[in-house]
Amino acid sequence: QVQLVESGGGLVQAGGSLRLSCAASGIAFMMNHMNWYRQAPGHQRELVATITTDGSTTYADSVKGRFTISRDNAKKMAYLQMNSLKPEDTAVYYCAAQRYGHAYWGQGTQVTVSS
Repeated sequence: QVQLVESGGGLVQAGGSLRLSCAASGIAFMMNHMNWYRQAPGHQRELVATITTDGSTTYADSVKGRFTISRDNAKKMAYLQMNSLKPEDTAVYYCAAQRYGHAYWGQGTQVTVSS
């Protein structure tokens, strides 16, 4: 059974930091690209960051320089370090494991940034 479980969300003031974690099970973790998405109320889900199987990273323009994605293949974990948070970063954050065009999703974790 595939499971992706996010944690680390919460309420933080603007300018603060949070670290999201994604624990994976039931998949060949190191063979999956890992993605973090977010969805704010009334908005479409957007891709925030990706880390490929070889460790290459890409980011949405809106988070470049503030967010860092990483992975630990031995622990089957993916992380999203979020610094200098802004109110517009408020959303439900999801991790997704992607391989050959198929994705598994977690249930999401709420991040709320107060001004």
